[in-house]
Amino acid sequence: MLERKIEIYIKNFFVSNEQKILIVDGARQTGKTFIIRKIGKSMFKNFIEINLLDDRLNDHYFEDVRSVSDFYLQLSSLYGSKLGKKDETLIFLDEIQAYPHLLTLLKFLNQDNRFTYIASGSELGITLFNTLSIPMGSIDVKHLYPLDFEEFLWANGVGKDFIAHCREMFLARKSLQPNFHKRMLELFQKYLLVGGLPEAVQSFVDNTNIATVRKIQKQIHNYYGVDASRYDLENRLKIRRIYDMIPSVLENKKKRIVVRDIEGMESKRFKDYQDEFDYLIASGIALDVKAISTPVFPLVETMSKNLLKLYLNDVGILTGILYKNNINAILNDERSINLGTVYESVVAQELKAHGFNLFYYDNKQKGEVDFLIDDYDSLSVLPLEIKSGKDYYVHSALDSFIKNKDYSVKNAIVFCNNATVEHENGITYMPIYYVMFL
Repeated sequence: MLERKIEIYIKNFFVSNEQKILIVDGARQTGKTFIIRKIGKSMFKNFIEINLLDDRLNDHYFEDVRSVSDFYLQLSSLYGSKLGKKDETLIFLDEIQAYPHLLTLLKFLNQDNRFTYIASGSELGITLFNTLSIPMGSIDVKHLYPLDFEEFLWANGVGKDFIAHCREMFLARKSLQPNFHKRMLELFQKYLLVGGLPEAVQSFVDNTNIATVRKIQKQIHNYYGVDASRYDLENRLKIRRIYDMIPSVLENKKKRIVVRDIEGMESKRFKDYQDEFDYLIASGIALDVKAISTPVFPLVETMSKNLLKLYLNDVGILTGILYKNNINAILNDERSINLGTVYESVVAQELKAHGFNLFYYDNKQKGEVDFLIDDYDSLSVLPLEIKSGKDYYVHSALDSFIKNKDYSVKNAIVFCNNATVEHENGITYMPIYYVMFL
């Protein structure tokens, strides 16, 4: 049974008796329903689960519910024997985006204070954006991503004391012992193959069968594509086209979306596809990295929306598309294979799971730096360069970046496969797995 960090957050939310309703948001197949069901059954005497997507497709019990009394009437007709006091009854509204009017109703259910509620949603970002009356003061939205690398380590039996030791070494900017480095790098390579989708991780832990893992990843990748096509009937082909383009675009030198390539039309501009980009990002199936040309803290003040990179939300899906069942590209460090795209994708996934907004440096004359994040401790910008090969000392754009006094850069990190932590010319070189501690 996989352990997730969000479980602590949810349990603390209930224990602290927050005067809000928690909504767990995230792409499909990231484990939302399983986690809420697990916690709900362990913490509450009465656990009631209502899948609103199933209801919309079949029984329509809650389709016309518009008031608290209407909701209670339907609830009592279906689950009357399970309804108890607030502190012993949890009502789980799964896939709440199926009925946007219930999002508005949450405010009034919260005020009525009769039961404890929790909700989950896929594509919730889009639904909230399109909901006229968002009950923001009554809800707390927590996003769930695929398993990050630390959660993957837990799933593979790595002890938390060892991880704590690795974290201490990272904070001290020190290298791990050679045998520890070898172990961590091997696990990181496996993470590149398996990714963080719970079903894929569990299958790998149980069977260590990459063919089965790939089958699961392909199925979920297809689910995401179907969902994208289903969302907006008028623009579904464009959404699906952009989504399917992501792996091939990442193989380009620039890695950013070129809008004229979406439909092969020179006249198209970024604004023509804004809704499609918004869907892919808000649904959680794509991770966005926005361009920064003047990198000053905080980065959000100078971002450009028109120069956009998109990564898939799970690195395992990406390596499945690129390499199928062949694991040698990852495990054997094949000379003919450039893993730059894969390494950047896993870093994007890791940083997003840790709550970072993602940016990259774009300058026509000086080149690009892979990632920029806000360093709130030093109130400055932290540039990150990701290197999969042996040329990790070569980074002319990063060199120019840190030399620019206007940017006030205090630190810079190059993540690579090197076993040792090194410091040179204002740059710290670190093993790639240390990204888990940012």
